[in-house]
Amino acid sequence: MKSIGLIGGMSWESTALYYQIINREVARRLGGLHSARLHLQSLDFQQVVARQQSGAWAELSGMLASAGQALQHSGADCVLIGTNTMHRVAPEVQAQLQVPLLHIADATAAAIKAAGCRRVALLGTRYTMEQPFYTEHLARHGIACLVPEEAERAEVHRIIFDELCQGHCLESSRQTLKAIIAGLAAQGAEGAILGCTELPLLLQAADVALPLFDTTRLHALAAVDFALGDYPQAA
Repeated sequence: MKSIGLIGGMSWESTALYYQIINREVARRLGGLHSARLHLQSLDFQQVVARQQSGAWAELSGMLASAGQALQHSGADCVLIGTNTMHRVAPEVQAQLQVPLLHIADATAAAIKAAGCRRVALLGTRYTMEQPFYTEHLARHGIACLVPEEAERAEVHRIIFDELCQGHCLESSRQTLKAIIAGLAAQGAEGAILGCTELPLLLQAADVALPLFDTTRLHALAAVDFALGDYPQAA
């Protein structure tokens, strides 16, 4: 079994989901008491958010590259950045590593194409919805994204940072997200990306009519695929 390296803490709420999904999937595939070989570098999210807000992306690139190198030096065979937003600096981080960085949008794109979708709604932080790094990455896979209007983007961003990253899951916010996705479906979205790793804390597939692409789960499962690629699995 190969070792998975996870850069987490962005927020720790979703990092806990990664840990749970990865270990449960390893146990499901291998049986018995198997669990993942996993290395974690958990950052102080307040420091990350302050740099996001000030636009200090070069500093963030350095922070994540250092975390990735620490994971590599500890024996990780791959690295994951456990957040969609910070994939804005994924190319710079990968350039500082000798092991592969498994990109969250690649895992998401594979699931979208497998579902036969080509035009999808994208919900996430304002950085993910408004900056081109994420939509352009998906466009290279032949996938077009629809994003909410400005006021809705602001509300999704607020729900993520003021509620979900602090462990608060409100029914009113669930209904808000459902309404936003329904509006994008009316504009032609064939599926919806939960493009923030905290959003699955609030929204599940049963909540919406469209196929829902949970980036946290898809990224975690891609890591398990990598770790167990050559490992004998239970029948």
